[in-house]
Formats: sequence, structure tokens, C-alpha cells
Amino acid sequence: MQRVPPVVRKPTAEAAVYSLNWMTATGSGILVAAIIAGLIMGFTPWKMLLTYGRTIMRVRFSLLTIATMLSIGYMTRYSGLDAAMGLAFARAGMLYPFFGTMLGWLGVALTGSDTSSNVLFGSLQRISAEQIGVSPTLMAAANSCGGVMGKMIDAQSIVVASTATEWYGHEGDILRYVFFHSIALAALVGIMVMLQAYVFPFTLLVVK
Repeated sequence: MQRVPPVVRKPTAEAAVYSLNWMTATGSGILVAAIIAGLIMGFTPWKMLLTYGRTIMRVRFSLLTIATMLSIGYMTRYSGLDAAMGLAFARAGMLYPFFGTMLGWLGVALTGSDTSSNVLFGSLQRISAEQIGVSPTLMAAANSCGGVMGKMIDAQSIVVASTATEWYGHEGDILRYVFFHSIALAALVGIMVMLQAYVFPFTLLVVK
């Protein structure tokens, strides 16, 4: 697949290289810490393996969901769908920094993961930002910051909250209570991103 103008300045082949950086991955550090903690607490290697297996079985559907959302993100990129959507969202013009932030909010609200939202919309944000002359770095950060505000209304967070507080069956009540706060905070972040995109001295905060 090739990226062509106006998405890029000249036709460029899309890089499709998979890198397995298992030594520096966050999960590797967590796994090592868990093994050390288990040994300190007196767990045998066999008991740790059994516990690990039971945990994998318990979260298997969540893992499958996360993997599926990540695969959709890469599919939209390599199929060129992100480029088409990026050009479409660029039609928002000067208002795009605000709506781009809300797009990050929507991504996390739907997927339940800031990482999944960044994979899903990260390339789109870069393309739209380049089309309207706004910093791609700013919009990538806006996608994450807006996404954080959507975290409080995603399904898995609400289920965790109701389970942790033993308030079963009240997920709808929690959603209705926090929805306004979530969208209001996302809008405030969007306004801040607008200021950083166009208004001095806020523009000095953006990494060039």
C-alpha cells in the first residue's frame, strides 16, 4: 500500500514492520515484579503458574476484546480508511482541535482503552492536523487527553466500579451520574487544545 498526496507530499510505501520489544515492554516489567513479589510472599513456581493460568482464564474475553480493538486500529491504517477519515475531519477547519479532542473522548468511551483509542485514531489525528496546519504532536496528545475524560463512562470502568463497591445492578445509575462530568471535562480539554493551537502564549506550550 502507498500513501499519496494530499495525505503525504509524495507517494510513500506504508511501513508494515512488526517489532517485538519484549525486554522494554511495560508488561515485561510487571511480570518480573509479580514473580519477585510472589517469591517474597512464599509462592512456589508451580502455584504462581496455576494462579497465572486462572487469571488468564478469568480475563480471556477482555484480552480478546482488547486484541480485537487493536487489530481494527491497524486495519483502518493499512486499508487507508484513516486517511479518508482524516481528510474528512479536516473539513472542520479551525474548529478541528476541539472536535479532535472529542474524538479521543469518543474512542475511549467506546473501546474502554486509551491505547486502543490512540491506535484507532492516532494516524487520523496526524493526517487531519497536517491538513489544517496544526501540530500533529498537539493533536496526538489531545487524543489521549480527551480519551482520559472518556474513561469514566466506558463500560468496563463502570463495571469495575460497581463491583468494587458491591453496588451490583446500578451500572446505569453510575453512567447517568458521571456522563455530564465526562463530556464537560472533555470540552474543557478541547478548549485548552484550541488555545494551544492558535492563541499566544499558549502556543509556546506545544512541542515543535
